[in-house]
Amino acid sequence: MGKSVENRIPETGGNRSAQYRCVGIGVGPANLSLASLLHGRSETPNLFLDQREQFGWHDNQQIPGAALQVSLLKDLVLLSDPTNGFSFLSYLHEQGKIYHFINAQYDAVPRREFRNYLEWASRRNENIVFGEKVLTVEFDGSFVVHTSRRTVTADNICVGVGTRPWVPEQARDKLGDTQFHVSDFIDGTRTGLAGKRVAVVGGGQSGAEAFLDLISRPLQELPRRVTWVSRRGNYFPIDDSPFTNEYYVPSYSEYFSGLDRTVRESLNNRNVLSSDGISESTLRDIYQRCYEHRFIAGAHDLLALLPNRGVTDVTGNESGGWTIGLGHNDRPGVAEYVDVDAIVWATGFRPAPTDFLAPIENRLEREGDEYRIDQDFAVLWDGPRDRLIFMQNAARGQRGLADPNLSLTAWRSRRILDRILGVGSDEQLPSFVEWSAKPPADELDGL
Repeated sequence: MGKSVENRIPETGGNRSAQYRCVGIGVGPANLSLASLLHGRSETPNLFLDQREQFGWHDNQQIPGAALQVSLLKDLVLLSDPTNGFSFLSYLHEQGKIYHFINAQYDAVPRREFRNYLEWASRRNENIVFGEKVLTVEFDGSFVVHTSRRTVTADNICVGVGTRPWVPEQARDKLGDTQFHVSDFIDGTRTGLAGKRVAVVGGGQSGAEAFLDLISRPLQELPRRVTWVSRRGNYFPIDDSPFTNEYYVPSYSEYFSGLDRTVRESLNNRNVLSSDGISESTLRDIYQRCYEHRFIAGAHDLLALLPNRGVTDVTGNESGGWTIGLGHNDRPGVAEYVDVDAIVWATGFRPAPTDFLAPIENRLEREGDEYRIDQDFAVLWDGPRDRLIFMQNAARGQRGLADPNLSLTAWRSRRILDRILGVGSDEQLPSFVEWSAKPPADELDGL
């Protein structure tokens, strides 16, 4: 088995290093994919920086039993370069456990195993450095990247800072030991809920996993009551059917990007369950636990399932806990109240800030909350055409639900790499579905 290469800070020879072809800011799956495709290309010097001291991927949300909702083939590189040594299968082989993984017959890759794979990829790439924060990016013919340790220059930069936890306004000044985002579920909070009244707010996969974990604990660790609140009309499964998955192939991303903005917004809203629904296996496990608690153990008061409701208010109460105000979607004006001791907010994530771009911010085009990008994920700006700012996992409104999903990570990185190198790679065959409308016959005759 091969040995990993520890991350290290390349020698810069003074305050400013030699110019890089590409500097990546942030090392999550998106930029880790690009770094993996760039690895070994001596003609394309590259550097990827992350302010964290070590790699992490939803570490405090690695709930036991959680699994990926995408195929193991949708790793960092395989769908763009099947021979690349940074694939998930290469990880299993290098670790000496590929036969064991096959024999385990997982229906889906355990999320913690995929996290370990990502960490492995970051460790064996000498161009990735942790513990170095990018402070500002300026432009002076090249990009000048000032970090907490040095200054480097680059022909291109690739921003992949990912997302950060989001909670509604009602909770933002109340977060702490008894109200926390699901991304902190493991970090000291998971073990302190025995005998407590707990609410999980959020009807997606993260909320489902937190609820399942809470109601699956041994008797002495069970909460006194667990309430699951969701704005959705029910606890809906992810749509993982073949034709729905056509939304997660490159040709649909290209089609989507050419639509009017209002049409794109409508499509994302209508198809959200193709990416943010709950795995059927998770729903089945939850239903079985509900059955066992209510009908076998006789714990009639342990569970409360409250879909089709939105949180209107959260206030402290006399018992030292919280009172959650709920509004029912089908009965406007009718209020419900739930008293709890702790709240788990499974309310998703939003793009992380890019304050380091402030020196050149007024030169970059925007579309709503996003930077406007071209077909290769490069931001439209007033600078030279051979000096580019790429955006990873930051164009859901322009590229669709697949943009923050793992499905197109390797393809997007390949598009960026090709643009940097000035080459073109062969695309896969288009979708079975003809998404675009065909022009009228008389227009075709004139071609």
